[in-house]
Amino acid sequence: MSESSGRATFAVGHWTEPNARTGCTVVLFDRLVSAVVDVRGGAPGTRETDLLASDQLVGQADAILLTGGSAFGLGAADGVMRYLRERNRGFQTAAGPVPIVPAAVLFDLGVGSPVSPTSEGGYAACEAARPLGESPRGSIGAGTGATVRKLWPDHPPRPGGFGWSTVRATDQAHVHAVCAVNAVGDVVGEDWMDSRPSLLAHPADQDSRTSTTLVAVIVDDDADHRMLRRIAVSAHDAMARAIVPCHTLWDGDVVFVAQTGTTSETSQSDALRLSIATELAVESAIRSAIPAS
Repeated sequence: MSESSGRATFAVGHWTEPNARTGCTVVLFDRLVSAVVDVRGGAPGTRETDLLASDQLVGQADAILLTGGSAFGLGAADGVMRYLRERNRGFQTAAGPVPIVPAAVLFDLGVGSPVSPTSEGGYAACEAARPLGESPRGSIGAGTGATVRKLWPDHPPRPGGFGWSTVRATDQAHVHAVCAVNAVGDVVGEDWMDSRPSLLAHPADQDSRTSTTLVAVIVDDDADHRMLRRIAVSAHDAMARAIVPCHTLWDGDVVFVAQTGTTSETSQSDALRLSIATELAVESAIRSAIPAS
């Protein structure tokens, strides 16, 4: 992890099981950072998200885990915690530091073998962590077994995957977005209205629609919790533009937002720039996750 003018730094690591078509992705910070979460999907699978509420004690994270394997995949967070504990990382308590690793899952059990990431996978993802710019996109990590476009029987599902994007918000701030895209809906371009399939004709059966899109936004700037929550709203807005339909009953859509700077009030002009940059970064990250047809 590189140094950055007193701000926290982060890296992204993947563990991939290509035969079973599953995996996990960790966003690993070099210290505790302020973080929030915003859940909009109807079928979320999460761990340690309640403690990110603004009225709770912690409101911080050492790492964020995105994982396949449905609820079974949440066990991969144990490996991330073990990696951090070995490095004396975590929220300080009388009994020593406790690593804080909020996590969210997507459902990929029906794509390959019904195998889920384990503690060993989470630990391996931490060992593999590198700067975001070095991360590949597509069928890797949490996006390995991801698919999209599951509503229309006459349009078979197509691969989803892992994607990322970085947008410069101000002279001093960048917004980074990473995502695992496994949506019920389809990832669309700006011209989707001209070529969309009928959204209401012949919906597929429920079992084929178990899905979820997971997003982590990292704001390389100072901000307070209120601003981070506004950024989470912007991230969901971008998700709904890039994925149609979005936030369905069978998606467990989750957005994490973390910052690398200090907790301080954001000016209104910078708040607007950060929100716009978030929308652009998340929309681009989602589209980058889908292999070119």
